[in-house]
Amino acid sequence: MNEEADQGQIMDRGTERDLIERALAGDRAAAGDLIRGHQASVYAYLLRMSGRPYLAEDLAQEAFVRVLSNLHRFDFRYRFSTWLFTIARRLYLNAAQKCRPVYDSEIVSGAGVWYDGDQCEAEARRVCRDVLQDGLMGLSEVQREIIVLFHQLDWSIALIAQHLDMPEGTVKSHLHRGRRKLRRLLMEQPGAADRLDLVSLGVDNERVSRGGGGRP
Repeated sequence: MNEEADQGQIMDRGTERDLIERALAGDRAAAGDLIRGHQASVYAYLLRMSGRPYLAEDLAQEAFVRVLSNLHRFDFRYRFSTWLFTIARRLYLNAAQKCRPVYDSEIVSGAGVWYDGDQCEAEARRVCRDVLQDGLMGLSEVQREIIVLFHQLDWSIALIAQHLDMPEGTVKSHLHRGRRKLRRLLMEQPGAADRLDLVSLGVDNERVSRGGGGRP
């Protein structure tokens, strides 16, 4: 898994639909392009949720297998990414019931939104990722998921609410409480206070208040 993959890119719906239709017609190259277009973001999401690189990779692979096996059931009225993440989330929840998440000290990928790469050297970035992951694993599952979706994957409040089947106000409440608890947990870690300025926990208040502004 390429840990430096760019998660800031999102496939437009026209390209997405074309790839799905071609994949349904048996075009393996199109199916591969569809997977590669979402591979980094799905893996990063599962890694943040589980804290275990190998589990995240296994679950990501299983999610894509299920998606391709059920591609004929996809409803084009919705975003493919929303459907994909719903499947990935169910797989994670099933795995979490069998095994309590344990933080793996390997370098965690996809942390670009959490630190300023222009200000940090490679070792400092690694420390920031590890500190952040420790903090995330101290949150409740729902707080961790909402923070990951909002900050790392740039999902809107409305989309998160739809994904988790909860009111937007509840999502905002979990986001606020989760961020407050995460900052406290980060401050409690040895030496974390000196590095907290490298970990971005800022929120675009306008984006939160209007419930949108993230990915469609």
